[in-house]
This record gives sequence, C-alpha cells and structure tokens, in this order.
Amino acid sequence: MEGLKECEANMVVYLHPSKAKSANDAILGELSSLLFTYSDTFEVVLGYDPNIQCNFAKIPGICPYFGVKLKAKLLIFSPKPEMLLEGEVVELTPISIHVVVLGFASAVIADDDIRDEFKHKCKRGKEVYFSQSHKKHKIKVGTVLRFTVKSFDEEVLHISGSLLADHTGCVRWLDKNMDMEKLRN
Repeated sequence: MEGLKECEANMVVYLHPSKAKSANDAILGELSSLLFTYSDTFEVVLGYDPNIQCNFAKIPGICPYFGVKLKAKLLIFSPKPEMLLEGEVVELTPISIHVVVLGFASAVIADDDIRDEFKHKCKRGKEVYFSQSHKKHKIKVGTVLRFTVKSFDEEVLHISGSLLADHTGCVRWLDKNMDMEKLRN
C-alpha cells in the first residue's frame, strides 16, 4: 500500500523543569501526542521509535522550559492523489462505498467514482457491488478494497477515493487475477 513511509526526525522537545526527573517519560508523552493527528511537519504519525539523547538544549530567553534533543524514526501516513490505498469496506449504499483505512482513517467512494462495470444490488438483505464483466468480482461489507486517492482532508483524516482505474477493486480478486495474468504471459 502506498501512502506509508518511514523517516528519521531530529527533534527538540521542550519540557517544564518539573519534568526533569522523569524526562524520558515526558518525552514519550510528547511523542505520543503526535499520534493519529495531522501536523504540517510530519503529516499523520502512526508510530515512533525514539533515540533519546541526553543533550539538553539551551533555555531560550526567560522561558523556564528546557529542550531535549532526540532522534526518532517515525512511521508517517501521507496519502496523495493517485496513490493506491487499501481498506476494509464498512458500509455500502446505492450511491457510495465507505471504507476504513488502517483502522482510523475513513474513505468514501461516491457513485461518480465507481466504474460503470460495478452495479449495486441488494441480495438477501445484504448490499453488494458486483462486476458485470467478471461475475466473481464482488464488493461487500468486510471486503478489503484497493482504490486510488482523489483527495485527503487533513483536518478530519478523511479520504475521497475512486474505483475508476482497472487495477482497483476487491484485493483478493485482483491479486488472484493478476497472478493468473502473470502465468499466461
């Protein structure tokens, strides 16, 4: 899946002097506050592995806080338009498909962004999208879906997606049929 990357960050965390005895815990608390929130610097941090050094930075001006320099490996979620993402389908309607990506980001694929080959049907009280050209290619609740990103709203961690590309749809079906295509060639 695209949109995930690992990076190393050189950081300075400013702590109140009352946290001096437990600086490591305070630093981990500061890093934890970055998780699953958007920031212009890191985008969305999903995890970290800190390397805390005992290099204290200067106390700036008359501010009582002290800085601790650290390096941290960060796992970043940064979806961009045209990237491929995967998520689990949680709801189907005649006009949209709702997906959860990585267990925290919501995505919606509107009917304008669903290929014409997919048709919505309510079968035995359950909603399903099925392909008219490949009868075993179905999308239902619980399906892992591969889709392209149209846009990403950082404030609410919401993704607008698309199933217009041929290499999008049910991951299980796509992987199986891609393997079959490779065997034929």
